[in-house]
Amino acid sequence: MSLDNLRNQSFLIKTKEDWKAKAEESLNGKSIETLKSSTYENIILKPLYSRQDAQNAPDYPGGSDFRRGIDPLGYVTNDWKIAQRISYHSVDELKEKLHWSVEKGQTALSFEVSEALFESKETIYDIVGDLPSRFPFAINGRGLQSALLASLTERETSANQVSGYVGSDPFSLFAEEGFIVEEFFKGWMDDIKLANEKLPKLRTVLINSSTYHQGGANAVQELGIAAATGTFYLQSLLDRGMKLEDVLRKMIFQFSIGSNFFMELAKMRAARILWNRITQVSGADPKDRGMHIAAETSSFTKTVYDPHVNLLRAGNEGFAAVVGGVQYLHITPFDDITGSSQLSERIARNTQNILKEEAYLKKVVDPAGGSWYVEALTKELAEKAWQYFQQIEAKGGLLEVLKSGWLQDEIESVQTKREQNVFTRKQSIVGTNVYANLAEVAGSATVKTFHNPISVDCTNKINIRKINNVRLSEPFEKLRKMSEEIVSKSGSKPEIAMICLGELKYYKPRLDFMRGFAAAGGIEAVDSGAIAITSLESAKQFVLRQNTKYFCLCGSNDQYESLGHEILSTLNKEFPDRTFYLAGLPEKDLQTKWANEGIKQFIHIKSNCYEILSTILAEMEVALDERTKA
Repeated sequence: MSLDNLRNQSFLIKTKEDWKAKAEESLNGKSIETLKSSTYENIILKPLYSRQDAQNAPDYPGGSDFRRGIDPLGYVTNDWKIAQRISYHSVDELKEKLHWSVEKGQTALSFEVSEALFESKETIYDIVGDLPSRFPFAINGRGLQSALLASLTERETSANQVSGYVGSDPFSLFAEEGFIVEEFFKGWMDDIKLANEKLPKLRTVLINSSTYHQGGANAVQELGIAAATGTFYLQSLLDRGMKLEDVLRKMIFQFSIGSNFFMELAKMRAARILWNRITQVSGADPKDRGMHIAAETSSFTKTVYDPHVNLLRAGNEGFAAVVGGVQYLHITPFDDITGSSQLSERIARNTQNILKEEAYLKKVVDPAGGSWYVEALTKELAEKAWQYFQQIEAKGGLLEVLKSGWLQDEIESVQTKREQNVFTRKQSIVGTNVYANLAEVAGSATVKTFHNPISVDCTNKINIRKINNVRLSEPFEKLRKMSEEIVSKSGSKPEIAMICLGELKYYKPRLDFMRGFAAAGGIEAVDSGAIAITSLESAKQFVLRQNTKYFCLCGSNDQYESLGHEILSTLNKEFPDRTFYLAGLPEKDLQTKWANEGIKQFIHIKSNCYEILSTILAEMEVALDERTKA
């Protein structure tokens, strides 16, 4: 072929129908509709997004509704701040860590606020030195915001240099504590007004949706709650006499970033659309309508077991936050749940440096902009969140839905769905409900040192239902702890014995499945191995040699029919104290027969793993306690 002919070659133009036909061919006749999936936000994700899904979006960041970011050149001109929250045990340690961290790449002063800061002989400026003149703050002051703001105003010359944010969100504190204190809210507003005068460059109004995220809320709920909170604070401070532009320049939103990469990315973009719409209706100038966002990687998705997988989770979440356009970012150290170390804190900080310097995210302006999938997801998420916001407002606003318990019920219903998917392993948690390492003994989850609850004394406290801070992996971690306690009491691991029928090639697939299934609860699957179970006698010998009362038949469907029924019937009669399971799910008409012969439960890919293992471990604990008492 000549060079001219080569240049004139082109690919055949294919339509969406061509793609659909090819896809269904590979699906062996199944409809393309089977590839659609539903999210916790009730958004249906299509298997393919094309030009037909294109949305009208601003041509550049900083334009129109701010979905593409608040700065025209993105991070090229306004880099996001590395705001790793510094942990410490003493004021001296905090002082040392702050100065050391900024030398190693930290670009914002972020730490938990503790009572020790105000009990120390040193002032806040003695602790931070001249750092506020070079780096902004990034602090959720929680119940101690007022005390910290007062400390920052003590030195007037320095107060004018203080930037970033030292915020607090009374509503999120109410939701965490389980009560509402109107006096606290009124005092908080007075602090905001005073800080507006004495700390002109500092943002102090925090809208913290992380509380609801940690309770299991979906992205639509987080966005709707954030919009309702921001609107309430905006109106309340305007009623207190503050100017619109002053209030908006004091506000910053905090979000936790979960594991669904594109959903979390779209969440940041949709949040800016909502806030732009709210502030536009309020009459704000376009330069004040851009939402400032502080993000943190989610603790909801992190695990105690196999903690190094948390590195991948946090990296993915941090990546989504940056591409979503945040201004401040904290990446959770991989061992944060059991107490972070110097190594894990360094890795977390350097993860952001890698995103900046090696992934070049600070040099590419809005890398997600124009993506058919991202833009379509952003639009649908924003629309659903706006409807949810309107629903909250129609019920009287955020305070009223917290008082009535409606919001708690809404979040709990989503969390229940999440848990069910984890229990059935429809949602995988690597190292916890799948690929669990039985040799691993993990540390215990630690209680956070700095809680800083509301400390106002009053008689007008209104009790509400708490929104508890939870993690998806906790139920399975409790099973592992139960297993470890059994080991400490008995000296041996909990076991389920696998009666493997026939040759290796027949039983291996289901044996491998059962190993992983049992390991999620810290239970070891002991197989017959060298003993080939090809007869009733060999099965009896295997059962007699085991120290466990739990057995599971493993094999192919053919092996079950040729050997299984006879073996099970006899074993069930001769060993009535044993419990028998079957790996796999027989046809419906065979299930009754198996049950009558002694099968307690069928264990298959759709089984509730948590429920089955928790039952087994609970029975083991009871039996062990009875033996101990005897």
